[in-house]
Amino acid sequence: MNRMLGICIVTVALVLAAPLAGSADEQAVHPDVAYALAAEPGGVVLSYTAAEWPDLGMRIDAAASASGVVPQAVGTCATGSICAYSSTGISGTKLSWTTCGSKSTAALAQVGSIANARSSGTLQARQGTTVRASASANAYANVAVAYQASITNVFC
Repeated sequence: MNRMLGICIVTVALVLAAPLAGSADEQAVHPDVAYALAAEPGGVVLSYTAAEWPDLGMRIDAAASASGVVPQAVGTCATGSICAYSSTGISGTKLSWTTCGSKSTAALAQVGSIANARSSGTLQARQGTTVRASASANAYANVAVAYQASITNVFC
């Protein structure tokens, strides 16, 4: 009887502790990833520098820190994808999508550049419905400094 009670206590303790192990407070993530997770609900942490939103078909990849913690290749957009970057010159933290449409950029504090890695069409960085930058197929475009903090979506 004492053995069964002991097993029950251990099982209950493990079940209660399980949600704490994966809590956001205990997960070390890049500050840009933390910002994105707070700004856009439904994200799943993949690593220190990456998270994804399966329901949105969106992913964020933060730039490696100056100290070199968890190096991450950024600045390129995968073939067939569209991307928004926090800095100009397709650098910094990157959001990427594999489908077209209007895609919220709320997970980035600002949009400094966009990349269109599709074989056709145009990608737009927009403030609401106003186009502030556009990139043709297989190209990128910088967003003017005056508009970087006001970009709300990309559209293709």
